[in-house]
Amino acid sequence: MLKIRLIPTLLLKESRVVKGSNYQNWRDVGNPVTSAKIYDAQGADELFFLDITATSQNRQIIFDLVSRVADECFMPLTIGGGVRTIEDIRKLLSCGADKVAVNTAALRNPGFIAEAAGFFGSQCIVVCMDVKKNGNGNYEVFACGGKEPVKKNPVEWARQAQEKGAGEILVSSIDRDGTMQGYDTELIRSVSDSVTIPVIAAGGAGKLEHFVEAVNKGGASAVAAGSLFNFTDQNLIKTRAYMKTAGLNVRSV
Repeated sequence: MLKIRLIPTLLLKESRVVKGSNYQNWRDVGNPVTSAKIYDAQGADELFFLDITATSQNRQIIFDLVSRVADECFMPLTIGGGVRTIEDIRKLLSCGADKVAVNTAALRNPGFIAEAAGFFGSQCIVVCMDVKKNGNGNYEVFACGGKEPVKKNPVEWARQAQEKGAGEILVSSIDRDGTMQGYDTELIRSVSDSVTIPVIAAGGAGKLEHFVEAVNKGGASAVAAGSLFNFTDQNLIKTRAYMKTAGLNVRSV
């Protein structure tokens, strides 16, 4: 049985780590290299490193910063933000990424997932899904860092992403992001029940119980978080110990 992964997330804006709420009101919380080294020392299963403005600014991710983070850390790295081409993926992998996250480019051209998986393998391609409830109370997928609705249902998009060759899906709730009120387990469960590939829960972790809920109620294969590790006294060591005590199959470090 695969172990439940614990994944800290670093959101990058103008070469600094930031955290916000509902994908806005960003606050500077530190240096990305320093933050990554701390998570590496605490035994993170892997690290998500996402440039949140690369797509909206129509630019590439900052490759030299990715290289610096990779040089300082030994945990697997998933890098995303502004990934549009096969060459972008190739360059990120050469900078030290183990996996590459795609979002807007995949939504605009689902065939890009198949192309990328064909070149690099499905295990390398993570499809990120930013989801928010619309005015009718239905879940809807958004592109461009949560700014552009694309009229896609998350369950249907998850199935399509898997069919195209995605190796994992990161499900992030815009409504829960930065609120620390808990993951949207209904959303996570709907996606995890619809696919056979791993689903990573993101958006809303505020206490250790939330990680357990994401797995037991949401069916997540991994849990990602940022605010809890930045704004509380919790860390990866405490979190892993709590998850293990709760009966989850987590890695020992």
